[in-house]
Amino acid sequence: MKRSRYAQPDGRKELLSALLSRNIVIKTLSIGAALSVATILMGIGIEWIGRGSLSDALNWISANHGLFAVNATLIAGLLLILYSLIGALFLSIAAATALLSLVSLISFYKTKLIGEPFFPWDIILSKEGTNIAPLVTDKAGLLRIGAIVAVILLLVAARLFLGRFAVSWRSRIALGLLAAGTIASFAWQTSWSSQMLARAGASPIIWNQHENYEANGLLLAFTLNIKNSIIAKPAGYGEPAIAGIASQLLEDRKGEQDTVSVFSQTPTPSVSQAPNVIFIMNEAFWDPTLLPNVTFSEDPLPTIHKLQQESRSGYMLSPQFGGGTSNVEFEILTGLSTSLLPSGSIPYQQYISRPLPSLASFFAGNGYRSLAIHPYEGWFWNRNNVYKWLGFEGFKSIGHFTEPEYKGAFISDAEAARSIIQATEESEEPVFTYTVTMQNHGPYDDDRYGGTTISVEGDIPAAAKQMLETYTQGARDADDALRLLIEHYEQSDEPTFIIFYGDHLPMLGYDYYVYEKTGFIHSADIGAWSLEELKKMHSVPYVVWSNFPLENEPEPVISASFLGSYVLNALSLEAPGQFAFNSQLYKTLPGLLRNLAVDSGGSLTQAVPEEWKSFINDYRLLQYDMLFGEQYLAKQMDTEFLTREALPAYNSVETSTGL
Repeated sequence: MKRSRYAQPDGRKELLSALLSRNIVIKTLSIGAALSVATILMGIGIEWIGRGSLSDALNWISANHGLFAVNATLIAGLLLILYSLIGALFLSIAAATALLSLVSLISFYKTKLIGEPFFPWDIILSKEGTNIAPLVTDKAGLLRIGAIVAVILLLVAARLFLGRFAVSWRSRIALGLLAAGTIASFAWQTSWSSQMLARAGASPIIWNQHENYEANGLLLAFTLNIKNSIIAKPAGYGEPAIAGIASQLLEDRKGEQDTVSVFSQTPTPSVSQAPNVIFIMNEAFWDPTLLPNVTFSEDPLPTIHKLQQESRSGYMLSPQFGGGTSNVEFEILTGLSTSLLPSGSIPYQQYISRPLPSLASFFAGNGYRSLAIHPYEGWFWNRNNVYKWLGFEGFKSIGHFTEPEYKGAFISDAEAARSIIQATEESEEPVFTYTVTMQNHGPYDDDRYGGTTISVEGDIPAAAKQMLETYTQGARDADDALRLLIEHYEQSDEPTFIIFYGDHLPMLGYDYYVYEKTGFIHSADIGAWSLEELKKMHSVPYVVWSNFPLENEPEPVISASFLGSYVLNALSLEAPGQFAFNSQLYKTLPGLLRNLAVDSGGSLTQAVPEEWKSFINDYRLLQYDMLFGEQYLAKQMDTEFLTREALPAYNSVETSTGL
């Protein structure tokens, strides 16, 4: 019977299969050669994508043969794992190409946007990642993606024309286990892998992740960070050490009893009832008039500039640039510092899964309604869950706004201000509210307002001018929203305290585009910045207003982690727990970032001065105790505050207070 043409075997595949089946050596060498070539090409490719330049990638490889070999070993391990699971050689290479290219692209654009590469814990931020997807679909990005897709399609075609190049299932299991063990050894830095890393010249630089990825290569740096996501117990941690710290804090408190009022009596010397306490963290708020070589058609921040002259004000040292808002929230609300955690950590996503004492729980435990407001999705940065553990009574996210006013793509700052007013007006108790705005979120290369009221002049490119004008319009709207609040509470008989600040400087283009073009910094290379430039790129203005008298004590610069203690001191409230520790520390070392310390005299150092290292070590021990340890501090002092559980009726206030 004549055989149907549809049933005829592929002659090329059949011949190749026959040749390989007769000679296992040829088959093994062919598979090994294909995997080796793919490994080398992928190693070059991901560094090319991650560094943005083929010449930069080749220069790094030529100068770091050992490190490239380690990165290639990790790529080979991933390839073998995929090969053991898929069983088809070219499809496995295609899958590895897709996965590693995705990691490289994300790292490249994330570094361009906010100066930080891709971390292992970023994997759980899938929803947040979709928020920046429009930023990476420019022409250059689409060309990169097109080239990657073309390579993957060629590999799929090779599978169709050349066959599977499979090995037995026993061999695949053995290869997969060997590869997984190798990758795990590097991730956990076992003795043999540590020796190999030392010979290759690897040096994990956890305090500067940009340098870490540049020096060690993308895949190795990423793998080494897996271990950094697990916080090791610091040396000296134990109940005696925490008891010693508590004893000193209690001694300091005893000496200050004459100057600090007890909360249950009167919160400030000039107010007979507890005031509303309003924190407003305005998205990417900063003062664009600080940029040199540009002028504005009018003052974009009249309210802020007036308060800087008349009230408490200064600059908050943010741990972030251009993004990572939740880390700034974490520092302010908890008094803990991300500088004492692995670089790139996101506590809201990684570490908070149980009650954690904060400003919210402090005020909630002292007769306040403790409310959070953020006119965006509640899942963003895991706020729905984290705000519960921090002790908030309610959280007003975007779903709780009714027919809100929008400016551009986001709910306006004025609408957020009206929500604050509504919360205080409808509550019989004093209100502590922490508001995070959204209107002025980047990027700023769009025409979101359809025109701006303030023009910018200066010898800068047109793209920089447009971006700066869009940002400045949002900053002006933020200033107007603050003025709206002040005008309301000036007429209110409820004592009210407001502190207003930004979370970080805005990301004005890739590679600090506007900052470099205006001369605010001399280079787009972070490693070339002076300490003064580093400080400037992390300093956001804060201003304080109240409708009752406050002593005007400006703090030139203060870290976000110390801002809560600063406010409690301004209100003459007895700072509990970690806030008590910070109240002592910030008066002598007010500025603390991962690679910058600022003392009370304004002196800048890259590392903490020797005389303050013991205090920072105590800070580290306290932070570990509260986040990961046995909570020994709660046994020694402020037990009620430090052990307060999440409120059982969290977010049940939706109907009673407009939330």
